Amino acid sequence: MAEAIQKKLKAELEKYTQMQKDVSKSMSARQKLETQLTENNIVKEELDLLNSSNTVYKLIGPVLVKQDLDEAKATVAKRLEYINGEIQRYESLLKEMEKKSEQHREVLTSLQQEFQKAQGLTAGKV
Repeated sequence: MAEAIQKKLKAELEKYTQMQKDVSKSMSARQKLETQLTENNIVKEELDLLNSSNTVYKLIGPVLVKQDLDEAKATVAKRLEYINGEIQRYESLLKEMEKKSEQHREVLTSLQQEFQKAQGLTAGKV
């Protein structure tokens, strides 16, 4: 009986460990998005300081290409909208993962208690 509980405990522990790795990856991706959001907000602020007489260039590969100011502002606005959407998506994903992680912790705790009881019963018989 103790061996069966031990195998189940080990399997649940592996699932929990994998889930923690997934949470870590998602947190890292969210942090990258936060950095991109900050950078794009700075770009937006800089573009807002310009008027139509200023020249705006876009870096495409190793080449700077002249770009219309309104087009540049629209591109940055769309990028900001996309990044904010992705951040919200990661936040909901992380909340969901946290709920699942809590459930796994509860299952692991109960399995550990069962395993300890089973070991105690086995030790009492010997």
